[in-house]
Amino acid sequence: MTRDQLSAELSRMAKMQISDITRAVKSGDKAIALNEVSDLALRLNQLADAIAGVPAPALASTVSRVLDPA
Repeated sequence: MTRDQLSAELSRMAKMQISDITRAVKSGDKAIALNEVSDLALRLNQLADAIAGVPAPALASTVSRVLDPA
């Protein structure tokens, strides 16, 4: 991944999540805002792992994380 590709991916991820966080905060839904922050952190960690060459987690653990409302 080139520096430009990484920059573009980080910008895309941040813009998407920040927009969702802002919308949730403005509507007063703190739970959704916190979930969006958590989702951004997860995506950033996955991108960092991909860049570092760490194998992706099994699909089953990812699905359970997404479906878990806690």
